[in-house]
Amino acid sequence: MGNVPVIREAVVPEELRHELTKTWEIGPTWWEWIATVDHKRIAIRYIVVAFAFFAAAGVLALIMRLQLARPEQHLVGPDLYNQMFTVHGSTMMFLFAVPIMQAFGLYFVPLMVGTRNVAFPRLNSFGFYMYLIGGLFLWVSFFLNIGPDAGWFSYVPLSGPEYSPGKRVDVWAQMISCTELSAIVAAVQIIVTTFKQRALGMTLDRIPLFVWAQLVTSFMVLFAMPAVMLASGALAMDRLIATHFFNPAEGGDALLWQHLFWFFGHPEVYIIFIPALGMISSIVTTFTGRSVFGYTAMVLALVATAFVGFGLWVHHMFATGLPQLGESFFTASSMMIAIPSGVQIFCWIATLWKGELRLATPMLFVIGFFLIFIIGGMSGVMIASVPLDLQVHDTFFIVAHFHYVLIGGAVFPLLGAVYYWFPKITGRLLDERLGRWSFVLLFLGFNLTFFPMHQLGFAGMPRRVYTYVASTGWGSLNLLATCGAAVLTSGLLVMLIDLVRSLRHGEPAGDNPWGASTLEWSVSSPPPPYNFALLPLVRAHEPLWEANGYANAVVGLPADKPYILVTTVLDAEPDHRYQHPHPSIWPFVLSLVTGATFIGLLFTPWALVAGAVAGTPVTIAWFWPKGDEP
Repeated sequence: MGNVPVIREAVVPEELRHELTKTWEIGPTWWEWIATVDHKRIAIRYIVVAFAFFAAAGVLALIMRLQLARPEQHLVGPDLYNQMFTVHGSTMMFLFAVPIMQAFGLYFVPLMVGTRNVAFPRLNSFGFYMYLIGGLFLWVSFFLNIGPDAGWFSYVPLSGPEYSPGKRVDVWAQMISCTELSAIVAAVQIIVTTFKQRALGMTLDRIPLFVWAQLVTSFMVLFAMPAVMLASGALAMDRLIATHFFNPAEGGDALLWQHLFWFFGHPEVYIIFIPALGMISSIVTTFTGRSVFGYTAMVLALVATAFVGFGLWVHHMFATGLPQLGESFFTASSMMIAIPSGVQIFCWIATLWKGELRLATPMLFVIGFFLIFIIGGMSGVMIASVPLDLQVHDTFFIVAHFHYVLIGGAVFPLLGAVYYWFPKITGRLLDERLGRWSFVLLFLGFNLTFFPMHQLGFAGMPRRVYTYVASTGWGSLNLLATCGAAVLTSGLLVMLIDLVRSLRHGEPAGDNPWGASTLEWSVSSPPPPYNFALLPLVRAHEPLWEANGYANAVVGLPADKPYILVTTVLDAEPDHRYQHPHPSIWPFVLSLVTGATFIGLLFTPWALVAGAVAGTPVTIAWFWPKGDEP
């Protein structure tokens, strides 16, 4: 590495920046907008679309809470209510939580590791369009009154052909195929980018914790998502071409569905949660002014969470009559998963204790995470016990638990990350006063909404009921939860007003308004299309804080072609340079063909043949090189 030519970033010629902009920037035409392969633009699309789905699912949640606010309400009927809680849950899990976490990775991992784009930019574009097609398919079906209605986990035999005729469950199954294919594509981008495109000198022990979290999550996606795609494909075949994977009368097994689904479904929780841990580490580092205590322990805790997360799916099935010895092993693993999470919390507390804490809005959301997630984690340890789980299974206690884990453990850090990285993405600061109001309303509203549900569960209120009689005594707590939902919504509206206002009128942020330490803050806000005019050379764990941590940049890549530097996996030594493909419309076209194939399979198996025939020339066109491509 000592022989690599370097030059100070401060003396980058303006002509070089102009040439790089011409090479990497897309034009204003609609074709170029569709064909772009810029990881930042694609990630922003993921973020905007995911928050749009979040808002839509939130509206459904409000309607359901209004329906349950008082006994024997008639705001919606049972059929529509079944569609609403299914679409709400499916949207939050498949169209919001996983895509939004991966989107932040697709935006910031290349910037944090010091490269110009993700590893396979056209594949990245294809992944976004598949995600968009799957989400639109679900919501258009819902508005056409053919939305899925068997719950977001679609248990058989309820979701089978006998009890769910029509196309509703088929819509759910094909939405899974589209969105999980997109998730796998994003995971591949993050893994290869992290391993093979890190800045020179960024050894494994200098990778930011956010990047480690995204890397661990991406490996989880590669192992978890095929299970649910296999399950949904088998369910679709049971329904459409009369196979019998889940039909006990013909040699199938209904519990096979639960094993396949929850082998994906519980790691799914950590696929959502682990990126949030990386966000917290970034925020805590910046607003305490010191590195997170116990870097190695933090990385090992992330890896341990991933491994153990694949070994406790059966705690979702304690009520199915499994052998007690097997249940005891899954009880133990369900309790053991709390250990790596506890390690990270204590490392953050030690960092806060020794640092100089600044209570800006992002840090407030992190503190809110601590308070809420610990409650969710404790209730998780409770229901890891088989006797208690049998009592509260399928009651509102479970609804309270997973909202405390997912909203407290993932959404609160996510909203803190929005306030933290909004200046970098847009070049403007959000309003601190509105941010604090938003946090207070969200924190109070969340606890008013979901804490009473613990007591409702103990009182016996089951999930997925659209009404109840007054004699149950559930009315007052449900009314309190509905009032809390209104407060929660007001907090989100305040945040939305802040976002919209700041986009136009926010205070200019500068390159590094928080005084952060990682490489994304070393470039302008928003980052240029090429990310780095001269690729960085990293010499420290916190490169922007240490005197010689980020003093030089690598030269030698042509500016007139989109080249990136490929480095070795372990020590980030120079390996070779690689010319990225140009923007292309073919990933968009192939996504249309693939989406049409998945939707067509709802009606005829011949759609698979038609899709293969139509997709072959499109794939050839995708990979056909232009004249200046190697």
